[in-house]
Amino acid sequence: MIVGFETSDDAGVYRLNESTALIQTVDFFTPIVDDPYLFGSIAAANALSDIYAMGGKPLTAMNIVCYPAKDGDLETLRQILHGGADKVAEAGAVVLGGHSVEDREPKYGLAVTGVVAPNQVITNRTARPGDALVLTKPLGTGIIATAAKAELAPPEALQAAARTMATLNAAASEAMRRAGAHACTDITGFGLLGHAHEMAAASGVGLLLFASAVPLLPGVEDLAAQGLIPAGAHANRSYLCDRVRFDPDVPLALQDVLFDPQTSGGLLIAVPKDRAASLLEDLAASGVGGVQIGEVTAGDPGRIRVAR
Repeated sequence: MIVGFETSDDAGVYRLNESTALIQTVDFFTPIVDDPYLFGSIAAANALSDIYAMGGKPLTAMNIVCYPAKDGDLETLRQILHGGADKVAEAGAVVLGGHSVEDREPKYGLAVTGVVAPNQVITNRTARPGDALVLTKPLGTGIIATAAKAELAPPEALQAAARTMATLNAAASEAMRRAGAHACTDITGFGLLGHAHEMAAASGVGLLLFASAVPLLPGVEDLAAQGLIPAGAHANRSYLCDRVRFDPDVPLALQDVLFDPQTSGGLLIAVPKDRAASLLEDLAASGVGGVQIGEVTAGDPGRIRVAR
């Protein structure tokens, strides 16, 4: 075993031989959009992301399905599976099968296996002081989903959130490997600050983030200011209350966005400072985009300062 669960990394890694290691991960959740095909695509992209965060290539996937097959619409289930299968194919991997359970509440996701060279594994525990921090997707999917439930989400926000959640992190992963990234994690349920804290704690470093540099989905800060905050964001804030320090001029609504739990979020990459510009250029050329949002600091392991 090269990577286990000790540092809350994105996936487990097991070395088969000197040239090949397996990456294994699993993730599934309840629907976050109404369109079943889109839900399947997002759930698959979310599960595949852990492979990309480790610098690997996905090979195979197994469906995990919970569905009310006796009473539910089987065409809806077919569309969910179709969306997942198409996204796995886009990743260059194959669906081998899976397992289903009768359940009143639908759930879908994947168990994914990928490969990586043992000496090329990128973990969340090797960030170094002086590294630049680059984020590859905007934040706000949890807040937009909460607003959608209240029928208060602007259409452009819903469309942007769906588009970013269904986007694979494949190109971003390839770009970070070309740039010689030191560390990486993907941003999911613990929000930007939660996963950034895991990286900082695992690496024995501190982080400085600039809130105004963090990319956001359209209208997200306004929705947060209206109080449309998911319960997970409050839980993340409570857990991190003694690990994150905000400068006084960081608005409360923007703080909430930084705690917002993401679905199929982007990669947070720690890259040598002198390679940050080339990484950003590569991400832009790949059609992914990325923003430098902070830096890795010495001292205060696991602590994060958020400046305006």
